[in-house]
Amino acid sequence: METQPRTEPAILYTRIEQNGTAWAEIALNRPEKGNALTLPMLQQLESIAAGIETDPALRAVVIRARGRFFCTGGDIEAWGALSPHEMAEHWILPGIRAFERIASLPQPVIAVLSGHALGGGLELALAADLRIAARSAKLGAPEVTLGMISGWMGVRRLAETIGVARARHMALLGLPITAGQALDWGLVTAVADDPADLEQQLNTWLAKLCANGPAAMALIKGILATLHQDERHHHASAVAQAAGTEDCKEGVRAFLEKRKPVFRNR
Repeated sequence: METQPRTEPAILYTRIEQNGTAWAEIALNRPEKGNALTLPMLQQLESIAAGIETDPALRAVVIRARGRFFCTGGDIEAWGALSPHEMAEHWILPGIRAFERIASLPQPVIAVLSGHALGGGLELALAADLRIAARSAKLGAPEVTLGMISGWMGVRRLAETIGVARARHMALLGLPITAGQALDWGLVTAVADDPADLEQQLNTWLAKLCANGPAAMALIKGILATLHQDERHHHASAVAQAAGTEDCKEGVRAFLEKRKPVFRNR
């Protein structure tokens, strides 16, 4: 049977108005690939965020996904064959720009994790201000299992969110944690028992955010943003270095061949 061509965009944008207030909803819409991110998706995220930034009527932003997963990370088919220079310039920096554009929005951003958030998917969630997860969701930074590191400032945002020790636990072991553990660690601030509960808690947050002073919330976000320096190019350089190792090439091959990688520390 032939696969039907995709008819919907990989990212959906909706402007929602209710009770005199408005918010934006961004939905990852590539469920057949676990909502894995591609360069066009990153570029679209940056473009959407730029539009939201200039719309003062929007009081909040929701990032969610269709399908079983929130996001399984960057599509390995999009970056696995890139050279270290290409990786830094044409994959890492565009992703950092997109996530930074989301993080720096004046409106509060909520990531709704209805499914697993792994790798770049966790990094996208970390660019949000608030995170709510389904109890069945798992969160993880498995890049080291491919001989790679988180590319889009994920390690730094993770440490800022849950502390250095716990960031080491997640980033070095590469093992996912449950939504319950993520709640205990402060990686998410709410857990929902089922889809109805997820929507109810989300709507409660939206009602509160839309009732708060938008200028005050933007100022709070600006103050918190000063806590970290611009590390984009240093991070991109580190990722390029990781991508240039034989271990990373082996990790990518093993992933595509569905086998366990054999790392030789070179």
